[in-house]
Amino acid sequence: MGLRYRVNARPIATLRRTADLVFYKQRVAVFIDGCYWHGCPEHHRQPRANADYWSSKMARNRARDAATDEALLNAGWTVLRFWEHEPPAAVAEAVRLAVRG
Repeated sequence: MGLRYRVNARPIATLRRTADLVFYKQRVAVFIDGCYWHGCPEHHRQPRANADYWSSKMARNRARDAATDEALLNAGWTVLRFWEHEPPAAVAEAVRLAVRG
């Protein structure tokens, strides 16, 4: 699609979070969230062993995602989040629209 981006980069240097794709000029940060680690409502299955730990871990991951989104939005960035199971062509089109639109 001819888009220029950085992979696994910090959108904001002082924010200790990396986005999967960063379009600095357009201020667009793209995150592809894994179903297991980010608690996808369709595919995440809670482990039986050590369930309390994993439940707490998923809650912390989601809270960190929300804090990251808020920090980037407050800094004037567009934040796009997708699940790993979403069709790549649809994700690419959504990213293109956000960057070019």
